[in-house]
Amino acid sequence: MGAEARCQLRVGEAVHEGKALLETDELLFRGEKRGTERGMRLAIPLASIRGVSGANGALRVLFEGGDATFVLGDQAEKWAEKIRSPKSLIDKLDVKPEHTVSVVALDASGFIESLRARAARVVSGRFAPRSNVIFLGAENAAGLSRLEKAAAAMARDGAIWVVHPKGTAGLRDTEIFAEAKRLGLTYTKVARFSATHTAEKLVIPKASR
Repeated sequence: MGAEARCQLRVGEAVHEGKALLETDELLFRGEKRGTERGMRLAIPLASIRGVSGANGALRVLFEGGDATFVLGDQAEKWAEKIRSPKSLIDKLDVKPEHTVSVVALDASGFIESLRARAARVVSGRFAPRSNVIFLGAENAAGLSRLEKAAAAMARDGAIWVVHPKGTAGLRDTEIFAEAKRLGLTYTKVARFSATHTAEKLVIPKASR
């Protein structure tokens, strides 16, 4: 989901100042450090949430570990709605019904079936010319060598999602950004693809289309 805001957190009688983050799988709070004391940390898995409301500028969350109130102001109801009705992976990856989609070097049969249920055309194993969206799997730097062909096949207003392992053991995002820059592409967005993989969105800058 990727939303964040400075806010006040109320848990029982305690009040903390800090930053809230609404991620794909959890709602986080990182409190401000006070002197030598570490700030309050709270992580609420979205799957553990039993109730949520966003009235009067306060996001109240009832979860398996208790309840917490995030004072978010005007954003409270928006966050509550995002928690109640999270976007699907296909929605987060900006795939539209009219799109031609290419999937290369990505072993994800369930994901491909979801794409076929949404997009007008899905091509697996090669880059279809003028693809609106391309999903390129890259487990390491060698896998990133296909990015140039992906860029050549992409529609001018299209996008390439480079799907790679999380963490520092595999392909680093800085390597992706460097290769993208060399090819005239720019990074615009990151999304959680799965429990083990992240997706980085690359596009042609608007001024160059």
